[in-house]
Amino acid sequence: MRKSYRVKSERDFQHVFKEGESIANRAFVIYKIEKTENKHFRVGISVGKKVGHTAVVRNRLKRYIRAVLTEKKVEIDPQADFLVITRPYARNFDMTEVRKNLVHALTLAHVMKEMPDEIEESEK
Repeated sequence: MRKSYRVKSERDFQHVFKEGESIANRAFVIYKIEKTENKHFRVGISVGKKVGHTAVVRNRLKRYIRAVLTEKKVEIDPQADFLVITRPYARNFDMTEVRKNLVHALTLAHVMKEMPDEIEESEK
């Protein structure tokens, strides 16, 4: 994911955190703020030490999250800045579990338009 797609500065990160709406499921918390001047969405990813005590675990989760966001890029609202905060429940998730839970959280937060068909069918 390119740097232009990231909430980079501490100031921007804190602005989304304090001013944004939060929605959560068991694995992720999403903070979202509308930015009408954006050409595309921007995302900040946070995986704390409570989630994974080693950098290997935290970096793996961040890599999975970035991969899902890249995969679903066209479905994500371009006028949004949002943060993905990982909860300890997601500690041992593999790629499919990260995808399922992250898409669910993004849909609840209205960052993505609606649940994709493949996820809805797999839950039935």
